[in-house]
Amino acid sequence: MPTLSPLAPERFPELPEIAGLRISTAQAGVRYKDRTDVMLAVLDPGASVAGVFTRSATRSAPVLDCQAKLGGDGSAGAAILVNSGNSNAFTGRAGEASVARICASVAAACDVPGSRVFTSSTGVIGERLPDDRITAALDGLVAGLAPGGLPDAARAIMTTDTFPKGAVRTVDVAGETVTIAGIAKGSGMIAPDMATMLVYIFTDATIAQPLLQDMVAARADATFNCITVDSDTSTSDTLLMAATNVGPEVTERGGAFEDALGDLMLDLAHQVVRDGEGATKFIEVAVTGAASDADARKVAMSIANSPLVKTAIAGEDPNWGRIVMAVGKSGAAADRDQLSIRFGDVLVAEKGWVAESYTEEAGAAHMKGDEIEIDVDLGLGDGKATVWTCDLTHGYITINADYRS
Repeated sequence: MPTLSPLAPERFPELPEIAGLRISTAQAGVRYKDRTDVMLAVLDPGASVAGVFTRSATRSAPVLDCQAKLGGDGSAGAAILVNSGNSNAFTGRAGEASVARICASVAAACDVPGSRVFTSSTGVIGERLPDDRITAALDGLVAGLAPGGLPDAARAIMTTDTFPKGAVRTVDVAGETVTIAGIAKGSGMIAPDMATMLVYIFTDATIAQPLLQDMVAARADATFNCITVDSDTSTSDTLLMAATNVGPEVTERGGAFEDALGDLMLDLAHQVVRDGEGATKFIEVAVTGAASDADARKVAMSIANSPLVKTAIAGEDPNWGRIVMAVGKSGAAADRDQLSIRFGDVLVAEKGWVAESYTEEAGAAHMKGDEIEIDVDLGLGDGKATVWTCDLTHGYITINADYRS
């Protein structure tokens, strides 16, 4: 197991049971030995399932299968099976056959339609999935199904993660309390183009599938699509959310439930960044004054993905020239003489030149913390965006140089 990230939360949250959901985990030996590597979640009949996925042109067989199944008949039960260690990506017809065999076996074992079985795989790309090891573990998985298994599931889906990721929120809906709980995995190959990595969220609220889909997609854009570790988008990124539909009904967008959902998703997204491979600094990049929100996002991502910016921060070097470089290469509208930069509360540059009040000592002091804030004002309009990333250290190279060893 890799060394715990210095940015890890102090503890894993208490994740409650969600009515209508049962979970189990197993050691199938897909790639790893002596650790859980498969989780099974079974939803009672009537649950709504929504999801967003990678838009990679080389997305995996499980992703393609999930995409084809969303929006189907929700009157029957549903199941989600996830394995770590092997992504079943770039495996051609063999990958599709593995998904079909797993779905058929889960459907039979859990008494749900095959069209309501959703699978995810994460790990090495380009190796055939030993799906027989997963199906061989199904009897034990079914026998072990029980409420309250989310903490174990969070551990079962880890690959290079150094800590399990979970979050919970409660919210009042029509005078009753509903619960939202979620888990995630992700540490490297993080530059989502949909949602991110693997994320599973469950609620006991009642929500129609089209409304749930709209909420998940919108909130993913403001959370998971605003993080980056290394600018690489995975072939396997999957976010699935299920409403078990046993509690009070949510009937519209924009209310307290969606706000709580968005807050939970941002919490999980930040945890992924804090577990970025080799990370020692958590970085927020906020861009204002852009010609449009889209331009602000371009600039923010250009800064967040720059190896030069990220390595300077790793070395605690307040090299604001690298911020200027990243703004200029972003493709967004920019005017050198309108540009202002801050590191936290420290004004570094304004109107195209270093600020008279700036000192290297002040900039360096901010860089010594483990929470770094970079604020850029382009001075051109009202566009704004905020993204989150981490620094780039020797640890990232070590982890990825040895990944398949």
